[in-house]
Amino acid sequence: MDGNVRFPIGHFEPSLKFSSEDRIHIIGQIPGITKTLREITEHLIDDQLCTPYRDGGWTITQIVHHLADNDMNAYIRFKRALTEDEPMASSYREDLWASLHDYRITPIED
Repeated sequence: MDGNVRFPIGHFEPSLKFSSEDRIHIIGQIPGITKTLREITEHLIDDQLCTPYRDGGWTITQIVHHLADNDMNAYIRFKRALTEDEPMASSYREDLWASLHDYRITPIED
């Protein structure tokens, strides 16, 4: 499979060194994410929202729901790390969550 189709913006390359300014800049972008996401999806019709971005890929609706689920899971992980002496690392099957009924029928605005 062509890497450009599966990873249209490229493979993730982590940055291992962040300055204080880098962190401030990145954290400063967080409040605008919801607004930007709303702006780029609000004009789309249901057929567009339910179209995968590539063969075998997720739909826009699934991606938006995944963003929310991923943020909620990260929030819970952080809270557990702050409140438990020996928090267990946990994960979830993103692929199976994306196949659940709510990912297909719940409006992305929710």
